[in-house]
Amino acid sequence: MWAIAALSVALTALVLWKIWRLVWFGAWSGGRHSAEALDLWARGDRAAALEALAGRHSLRARLVRAAMRAAADPHMSDQQAQDETVRVARGLLAQARTGLRGIELAATIGPLLGLFGTVTGMIGAFQALQEAGARADPATLAGGIWEALLTTAAGMAVAIPAQVVLAWFESVIDRLRLDMEDAATRVFVARPAAAEPAPAELAHGLTAETRAKLAVAE
Repeated sequence: MWAIAALSVALTALVLWKIWRLVWFGAWSGGRHSAEALDLWARGDRAAALEALAGRHSLRARLVRAAMRAAADPHMSDQQAQDETVRVARGLLAQARTGLRGIELAATIGPLLGLFGTVTGMIGAFQALQEAGARADPATLAGGIWEALLTTAAGMAVAIPAQVVLAWFESVIDRLRLDMEDAATRVFVARPAAAEPAPAELAHGLTAETRAKLAVAE
């Protein structure tokens, strides 16, 4: 029970930290500044678009800023610029997923700790029953079993909320990834003319290969 209690405290702290982290990353901000920068970018005002994102720490803004810089670099082809954007996106999504392993671990080992407590409790209860011999009191055995099963219930009480929170965080990060992919596509649709002509398959935003890379970036 002490181990399960410590696990629940650690899980609560991790979930609160993760919520704060996602708020800092702008997971629920809606990407207003990124949308404004993309509108400026589409109208051809590249400097103002980059200025609108200066100092922004949300993941959307950081990816859009990186994509704009890559797209505006005349020394990069479309594919090189998109590869650089995917590289940045992978790093940002890795930051967004930090801590999910810990929550997943808590959801996994919570029931196992409870089961371990139940098994050891049952062993103790049956040992006491054996020592009592013919004078065994069924109430004593029932009390030992009740206490042993309590650890299983406690472990499940930790694991179920952990699994729910994990699924919620996963959905938030998936939505963030889709928003980042959409923003990067809008950047490359309106990319400034490069010194070298871009391949025809890159003329309309992200290529299928780049989309696949971004989809697995998480």
